[in-house]
Amino acid sequence: MKKIAALIAVLCLSFGALAHSGGTDKNGCHRDHRNGGSHCH
Repeated sequence: MKKIAALIAVLCLSFGALAHSGGTDKNGCHRDHRNGGSHCH
């Protein structure tokens, strides 16, 4: 049971690694300076 709880905790905490910083415009989009264009959430 402890292994399952630890796995769930790791999975929940790992979602923060997918987030990134940067301001958004009024549509919730970021400029992608590296690849050009933009992406929205």
